[in-house]
Amino acid sequence: MSATDLATAPGPVAPQRRSPLRKLLKDPQAVVTIVLLLVIVAMGLLAPALTDHGPNQASLDAINADPGTSGYLLGGDQSGRDIFARLLNSINTSMIAGLIGTGVALGIGVTAGLVGGYFGRRVQGVTDWVFNLVMTFPGLLLLIVLLPVTNGDYRATMLIFGVLSSPGIFRLVRNLVVGVKNELFVDAARVSGLTDLRILGRHVLFVIRGPIIIATAFLMGSSISLQSGLAFLGLGSNSVPSFGAMIADGFVNLYEKPMQFVWPSLLLGLINASFVLMGNSLRDALEMVSPKPSKITVPARPRPVASTGTGTGTGTNSPAAHLLTVEDLAIAYPTPSGDLKEVVSGVTFSLDAGETLGLVGESGSGKTQTAFALLGVLPSEAVVTRGSIRLDGRELLGLSEGELRGLRGTSVAYVPQEPMSNLDPSFTVGSQLMEGLRASQPMSRQAARAHVLALLGRVGIPDPKRTFDSYPHQISGGMAQRVLIAGAVASSPKLLIADEPTTALDVTVQAEILDLLRDLQQQLDMAVLLVTHNFGVVADSCSRVAVMQRGEVVEIGEALDIFRTPRHPYSRMLLGSILDESSLRTDPPDAVVEALAKSAAAGTTEAIEEKAS
Repeated sequence: MSATDLATAPGPVAPQRRSPLRKLLKDPQAVVTIVLLLVIVAMGLLAPALTDHGPNQASLDAINADPGTSGYLLGGDQSGRDIFARLLNSINTSMIAGLIGTGVALGIGVTAGLVGGYFGRRVQGVTDWVFNLVMTFPGLLLLIVLLPVTNGDYRATMLIFGVLSSPGIFRLVRNLVVGVKNELFVDAARVSGLTDLRILGRHVLFVIRGPIIIATAFLMGSSISLQSGLAFLGLGSNSVPSFGAMIADGFVNLYEKPMQFVWPSLLLGLINASFVLMGNSLRDALEMVSPKPSKITVPARPRPVASTGTGTGTGTNSPAAHLLTVEDLAIAYPTPSGDLKEVVSGVTFSLDAGETLGLVGESGSGKTQTAFALLGVLPSEAVVTRGSIRLDGRELLGLSEGELRGLRGTSVAYVPQEPMSNLDPSFTVGSQLMEGLRASQPMSRQAARAHVLALLGRVGIPDPKRTFDSYPHQISGGMAQRVLIAGAVASSPKLLIADEPTTALDVTVQAEILDLLRDLQQQLDMAVLLVTHNFGVVADSCSRVAVMQRGEVVEIGEALDIFRTPRHPYSRMLLGSILDESSLRTDPPDAVVEALAKSAAAGTTEAIEEKAS
């Protein structure tokens, strides 16, 4: 079946999440507040058509006029101005003030918060220092002092207020980003080759949007209240209609004409309350609600060709002949005392095209850190103190993030453990796979969709279209792992790093995933680095094994040789967790491998870590 056939094949419709708009329309609070705000804003915009008087037009006959007299719908104030006309024009003043103050604060705070929270400590330190400095300014006093500079223009005042309010938004966004950037789905997006800007805009900002919406609603109300408060104090231009100025005039005339005080106070409170309630509703609406595989044609790519020269450093046993060569790799982290502590020390191994190498060790042995170094996604605190990593003859250490991004997803791909945590819950499976595919190679959305559907069928998903349209919470763990494998092999990588790809799955699904990886490896002729603590998985899949202990490779060799006659005590201890010593000494290699595979299927290999600890 072709990719086009898969894309058009009929099937059950995937359960759909209700759209935010539909959820808003079913929320009475949202409907009431949105309609109320729309009516209020529309009345402000239509002020010239709804009244015959200007906001500052005064008449001696209308001083403290009763409602309905002299063409004044709500009466006249103590200066003879139309209260209704001033209310309508005050709506425009408040909305403009709110948009300026909120927009400036959000623009500065959200941008700086994303940058400061996502990137390293140095960037975070600089942004923290800048916004801490801004927070030391006495906000209200500064606004009053600068009024002569701004000539009383409330728009300039609100712009300054937005700048002074941005530290609160910055701190909120930065703290949220710090918590989200370490999520596995963000790491998965980086490994798939997405740019930092794309990750921040689509995955990080999308996840933290709820608190930002609430902060926006409150900030809108605060901006309107501040402008009204300054006008109430008589600060600013007297010619600009404002709720604050109307409340001040009504307060003076409270005992004679109390409604002059009530109307602007009521409308101001109604606007502020509506913004807050609408923010709550919008945040809730954006929350998550909660056959044989077909064959695909994989695009051809050149493979490394081993030279047969001798004595020149280009022979089959030389580093240049290997697809991947890791030499004397050391990774360290800073300690509280300021020193560096190595967690990976002197790791050396190589991997050829089409070969599977098992990187085995208990938790904390350094195998995942080694894999992350190959991908260039080590934490910012990590320091590669020495060593070399060459992929197809190209040195990876020292490459910029942009250069590494060009390799991820195309030359080297990654299949993580815990599949459900590596898919962004906010987007459908298909959109995430298409995003990674289009990041690694240019193609239209239609072509990417057809290719992804074909890949989903290839990895054994019976209904590709249903899975394509599903959210991660709507599929099983085994299916999620197949989805991640489909995304990893989408661009035919030369090297696939599989980090504990079967740990979170039951034993039946484990066997299916291992069979799938072998099948894809044979078809694509790709090398596989299998990171695992499970010797049963190694026996089932790997031709060679590298055993790691405390950051060092203590033994490396052919899988059968290590299973039969392990040389290092640590290797013997790991194997002894599964097989008794007599089996290791007397059984032929094939029998040892078969026993290991059976023990893995029985789920007994977890005893490795228990005995090792």
